[in-house]
Amino acid sequence: MLASENTDACVGVEADAGSRARSAGLRTLQLEIAGLHTLAEALVGDLGDSFDRAVALIRGAAGRLIVSGIGKSGHIGRKIAATLASTGTPAYFVHATEASHGDLGMITSDDVILALSWSGETAELGNLIEYSRRFSVGLIAITSRPGSTLGQAADAVLALPRVKEACPHDLAPTTSSLMQLAIGDALAMALLDSRGFTASDFEVFHPGGTLAARLKSVDQIMHSGSEMPLVPVGTVMSDVLLVIAGKRFGCVGVTNGAGQLVGIVTDGDLRRHMSDVLLGQPVETVMTPDPITVGPKFLASAALEMMNRMRITALFVVEGRQPAGILHLHDLLRAGVA
Repeated sequence: MLASENTDACVGVEADAGSRARSAGLRTLQLEIAGLHTLAEALVGDLGDSFDRAVALIRGAAGRLIVSGIGKSGHIGRKIAATLASTGTPAYFVHATEASHGDLGMITSDDVILALSWSGETAELGNLIEYSRRFSVGLIAITSRPGSTLGQAADAVLALPRVKEACPHDLAPTTSSLMQLAIGDALAMALLDSRGFTASDFEVFHPGGTLAARLKSVDQIMHSGSEMPLVPVGTVMSDVLLVIAGKRFGCVGVTNGAGQLVGIVTDGDLRRHMSDVLLGQPVETVMTPDPITVGPKFLASAALEMMNRMRITALFVVEGRQPAGILHLHDLLRAGVA
């Protein structure tokens, strides 16, 4: 075989392998999406009442939510516990095996247990189930078999529909794991909503990284006091230009006799009014009245979205109509909001 023919053959084999890989990946996603659709339909139906009971049980607990599971269910349980804890529901993960070797002492009668087991017959959960019944600890089951040992013992059973795994042998937990994760997220968001958990509350549990920056309010980033570029009504444009150049925000706010923000002058205003007499004109003849403003507690991420949408680079922050600060796009970028 010629070298070129050999190369062409290899390329063909690679392309065919790539096509098979994509087909397998697509089949996986389609089966998992179908599983989520089935779960959503169940939540509208019989699963809905059990879901409501589970939320009420967790909301009514004086203690914490204890999440437990083994294997893939355990991995999913750890993520569910982390999501719950970060959204206002005190929760932590207890490994079922470790629970049998002393960690049961971490669980009190004020707590509620959320146990994950697709079959509902996971042997390692036995001591945890028995402990919950013996000491009247609330028990919520996430399982596909409500008639299982776990399902029969539980105070609320989130019975997940039995669906085909994305694994071609219908063995490896794939679709089932995704459904467990999804119902856990659904619980977390339902509890968040029931508590009125806000973005400000979220920031308390996420003080680091880009997420924390996006959850800052603009009064934590803005420039205030003498840093604000402000001029009173009646100021001639020659003086206005000096303020714009000196403060370096590319704009100036205009205030009335009561100190209220009534207008703004930007480079666009300057271009529109450019003439030989511009420098001698009073600022109110050039300014754009009623500028776009935000309040001090406006989220930095929302301010960034507004600036991008309105195609502006600076934004005045007001309390009532009194200027409290000014926010520049560069401030948001430096703070890590973008």
